[in-house]
Amino acid sequence: MSIPDYQTFMLPVLRKCQNGEVKISTVIEELSEEFDLTEDEKAELLPSGKQTIVANRIHWAKTYLKQAGLVEATRRAHFTISDRGRAVLAKNPDAIDARMLEEFDEFQDFKNRRNSQDAGNAQASGDADAVENSSKTPDEIMRAAHQKIEDTLRAEMLEKIRSASPAFFEGLVVNLLVAMGYGGSVTDAGRAIGRAGDGGVDGVIDQDALGLDRVYIQAKRYGDGNYVGPGAIRDFFGSLDRFKATKGLFVTTSGFTNEAVETAQLLSKRIVLIDNETLTKLMVRYNVGCRVEDTLYLRRLDEEFFSD
Repeated sequence: MSIPDYQTFMLPVLRKCQNGEVKISTVIEELSEEFDLTEDEKAELLPSGKQTIVANRIHWAKTYLKQAGLVEATRRAHFTISDRGRAVLAKNPDAIDARMLEEFDEFQDFKNRRNSQDAGNAQASGDADAVENSSKTPDEIMRAAHQKIEDTLRAEMLEKIRSASPAFFEGLVVNLLVAMGYGGSVTDAGRAIGRAGDGGVDGVIDQDALGLDRVYIQAKRYGDGNYVGPGAIRDFFGSLDRFKATKGLFVTTSGFTNEAVETAQLLSKRIVLIDNETLTKLMVRYNVGCRVEDTLYLRRLDEEFFSD
């Protein structure tokens, strides 16, 4: 069973507090059991890694119920049902969702509040309605949109890399490794790459300032569908042997066949494989070939600030 969406949790959350004050963490635990969530589902985190998905959805369910006046906050992390909430339960509804909550003026105010400074913006109003009527929480909608933007960025990056020169690709690898903490500086790393160029390796990067430990690099700028096979991995292994190296990094703009991956795992030297997906993810993570255009801050209520 998958984790229910936040609207599915609305009615169960309201029922949990019908007999008096409850603590949100207790509600999360009890509903996780009642919905037969697996241990993995209970532990599954949002991309931020700071909250579980089930906790996030139950929190949003409670938030929407509160904005509609069906529950009331009592003290930090605790809440109880309101008279309006009891009246709703007395009707024995099959479910409660955001559309049902729209019958309450307070919930309508909550929806429209974000657009109060631009009431004439029909697009903003429509977007707000789309969020309220979605099965996903606002957090999940925002993160899904962010992921879509990032996926598009990575696809554009890959297209640019594949159309650039081999020298550009080598320079990109240098900049990425330096951004990740290898090679000391771009100048030092660049010289190291330039000196290699033979013996079956495309570069060598120092892992420390004294050059006591080095990583040898193979970079293959391949097109989509032109996968690196086991032969190329064995050739790189042989090159590492000639340099008496213990570790290597094989970077490609395509991917690796299953046989290539198995070969790298079985060889006696540590060879890390970086395919196009991993490459562009690392570039985004370390801001190589991209820049931050805007920053959105997610803020949550500080319960301690408002506690007695």
